[in-house]
Amino acid sequence: MTEKRETLPTQIGRRTVLLATGATAAALAVTAATPKTPTSPTPPTSAQAGDSVDTVPVAATAVCTLTREMTEGPYYLDGQYVRADIHENKTGIPLKLTLTVVDDDTCAPLKNALVELWHCDALGEYSGFVGQNGHSEPDNGTFLRGGVLTDASGLANITTVYPGWYRGRCVHIHLKVHTNVTLTPDGSFTGGRELHTGQLYFSETITRRVAALPTYAVNTVPRTTLTQDSIYDGGGAVSGLLTLTALGTSPSAGYGATLTVGVETG
Repeated sequence: MTEKRETLPTQIGRRTVLLATGATAAALAVTAATPKTPTSPTPPTSAQAGDSVDTVPVAATAVCTLTREMTEGPYYLDGQYVRADIHENKTGIPLKLTLTVVDDDTCAPLKNALVELWHCDALGEYSGFVGQNGHSEPDNGTFLRGGVLTDASGLANITTVYPGWYRGRCVHIHLKVHTNVTLTPDGSFTGGRELHTGQLYFSETITRRVAALPTYAVNTVPRTTLTQDSIYDGGGAVSGLLTLTALGTSPSAGYGATLTVGVETG
């Protein structure tokens, strides 16, 4: 099923992504007290655009730049669990996400922001909507959904599995950032303010390797590549392209994924 409703919004919200990952996050504490000077966006390297390396080079300096929000899409469900591991019993290679949320005006880490993710499984099915990609499997409405509160450094660590794909879209993860949420006794959350809605993307080179693994190869739906996707705009990290690092010597060992996301809090 093609996500016909998943189109770029006409009005573009003012949101930012900080072009810094890994080691550059440590520089945030130094720059937080310094007023931000407008800069030109740093163009993505060939690795950020999805070439043949497993680890995208870290940017030399932290650069705040404006970027578009990405559409929420039709598969969002309210009231998901606050938890660090969202994979439940889903098979697939491990994906360990480290996302850093910062204030776009000061580059200061944003504490206690809820980073919420949702994505499809290896067969391209979303919990709560199983069958939309042509496969039959149990549907509890919660697998591969959830989020965590950022720590004092703005970090959100979430464990899941590498997503599959469904008709009409490249491999991706949906993202929301909320502030001032209230945690509920059932392990969920309510209220708060939604600051950002976006999507996270993957190197096409690495996705090809993952797609060849048995768990993913059973998904026979034609796969849309990163460059063919109608939502990803080719902007690299500023548009949600993750930095991927192999966790072992083969794709089956999984990947670590990092990105620093700046949001407007005012």
